[in-house]
Amino acid sequence: MRLSLDRIPSPLGEILLVFEGELLRALDFHDYEPRMQRLLRLHYGPVDLVSEATPATLRQPVDRYFEGDFAALDDIRTATGGTAFQREVWSALREIPPGETLGYGRLAAMIGRPQAFRAVGAANGANPIAIVVPCHRVIGADAALTGYGGGLSRKAWLLAHEKAAIPRQALLPGLDAGRSAA
Repeated sequence: MRLSLDRIPSPLGEILLVFEGELLRALDFHDYEPRMQRLLRLHYGPVDLVSEATPATLRQPVDRYFEGDFAALDDIRTATGGTAFQREVWSALREIPPGETLGYGRLAAMIGRPQAFRAVGAANGANPIAIVVPCHRVIGADAALTGYGGGLSRKAWLLAHEKAAIPRQALLPGLDAGRSAA
């Protein structure tokens, strides 16, 4: 499979955008490129990534998100591999409004599978399209910031940027100051 790759700056470091025409296939952070490559191979088999500028229909909404227009991401069309269950979870993630968080159990209930919270967590962790498919909005049942493919500090930054209500004890040391700056 041949896909295009662009590297764009962001407040969280360089972001990798993988796309096919105007469909976003993956979004990850530069320091997690090996993870992104692994997910692409898992979802699509051998992938040939060709350097190409991101179309405005993908780039502008990402830029607007970082400028504070959170609804801009709704304009991005995505396409992913993965199982039917994973795609169901990823679709549900896009229904979580900016500034809100929920636990894995609530996400499992949203898709009608309340007992599948562990499977939902695994699907959440395999999400290939960070930020646009907002897996960062899922937190632990005790409101703790749980794993995030881009690192917990980025998860905390994204939630603060969206002005999500994050209990102070859930923040990582040194990140509470960043909340007010977002």
